[in-house]
Amino acid sequence: MVAAGHPLTAQAGADVLRAGGNAVDAAVAAMLTSWVAEPLLSGPGAGGYMLVSEPGKPPVLLDFFVAAPGYGREPQDRAPLVPVEVDFGGDATQIFHVGAASCGTYGNPAGIDAAVRRWGSVALADLAAPAAALARDGVVVNTQQAEVILLLEWILRTTPECEAVYAPGGALLNVGDCWCDPALGDTIECLGREGCAPFYSGDIAAAVVEWIGAHGGILSAEDLSRYEAIERVPLCVRYRGRSVFTNPPPSAGGILLALALGRLDAEPGPPSLQQIIRAMDEAQDERTPEFLDGLAEPGFADTFLGSRLGATTHISVIDAAGRACAVTCTNGEGSGILVPGTGLHVNNIMGEEDLSPLGFHHAPAGRRMPSMMSPTVVTAEGDVHVALGSSGSNRIRSALLQTIVAVVDHGLPAAAALVEPRVHFEGGVIYAEPGIPLDELGCNPYEIKAFRAKSMFFGGVQAVTRDPETGELSGAGDPRRGGVARPA
Repeated sequence: MVAAGHPLTAQAGADVLRAGGNAVDAAVAAMLTSWVAEPLLSGPGAGGYMLVSEPGKPPVLLDFFVAAPGYGREPQDRAPLVPVEVDFGGDATQIFHVGAASCGTYGNPAGIDAAVRRWGSVALADLAAPAAALARDGVVVNTQQAEVILLLEWILRTTPECEAVYAPGGALLNVGDCWCDPALGDTIECLGREGCAPFYSGDIAAAVVEWIGAHGGILSAEDLSRYEAIERVPLCVRYRGRSVFTNPPPSAGGILLALALGRLDAEPGPPSLQQIIRAMDEAQDERTPEFLDGLAEPGFADTFLGSRLGATTHISVIDAAGRACAVTCTNGEGSGILVPGTGLHVNNIMGEEDLSPLGFHHAPAGRRMPSMMSPTVVTAEGDVHVALGSSGSNRIRSALLQTIVAVVDHGLPAAAALVEPRVHFEGGVIYAEPGIPLDELGCNPYEIKAFRAKSMFFGGVQAVTRDPETGELSGAGDPRRGGVARPA
């Protein structure tokens, strides 16, 4: 079973499973297809994380997230960031910063290469071929992708290269239009044929560095040549007798999710709305300067949890052998910097306020940025129960928290869990979808912003569940982002 953010993405993974590939093969095929079907959410200029769980083996987290650039470059050479306001509706707006100065060292090509070498059973060229063909033939824009394009319109119009792809002739692509990028198809084919080397030390790397430098960015050849995917030991927290494996530091999202789950686990479940909001509040309060600086320190997660507990896409896969692969990737919202001849739209991670609460360009060159992305696997007595993850910036951890509660505490299958209304607490404000029982809060001291409909503001969870007793699989994609599930 494969759950992903677009029907073509999920189908690409399911096709690989049906042909005998494993969960990681399927996830990689789906990742590559997402570059074409969901081009503003991921791509070769993005970064992410992959969590792999195999029966009888410790889970592994592969970190290929964006790193801060700047080796061999002077900070004063950096152009100003370009602020753009994005309106999610429901009085929820967010400022993103784009332009060449927002571009960090991308990791997706390195992550895919490392994943196939570590776990793959299908040649990378074979996994890449369908996505390359799709990029050349084109994809019909569906409702959800049209919403994303409209949401990010003013980012896409910041450069003529992006505008030519997403607003050819001046009119923004809409439902039923065809999006295609033959140059991206060539780039995907190159990755399949040669692996990640061209992206970090070859002709593609040279083109990226030259183009970003000419527009005021500081991503250097040394930044790319030093980059590599890193295997890490996942963070583990117990919840209702299950083990929850998620993204460890230097990522920030997993440790905050673990803290919230640990708080809820200390109370008899299922948790109330008040308890969920309180757990979100406590997790948010921990994002202090000391917390962010400590993320890069060895052993930080054990110390932190021990003292307290005693524009993204996600793909989840469980295969017939019980392997699970959860992979989350993001291009941020995209920087607007699309390198000619490559189809490579570089991320704007260095312009994300959520990831730089201490100020932009605070991190030294080479340091992984502290993402909220948290691919997660929940196991019951050693067998996978849930593989899940989400998009949604700061709302990722709240979306995952509520999905885990829905599946584990309330026994809901994936589809039912994902349509449950969500709440998010941040900065003294409760954001709520229709159906949240706000009357349960009583005398509430916080401001409430009620949405009129379900919104992609609240994340985009993709989940596959496995019944611990029968082994039956259930998958679902988040309707907020047009997600779907496909059986093999």
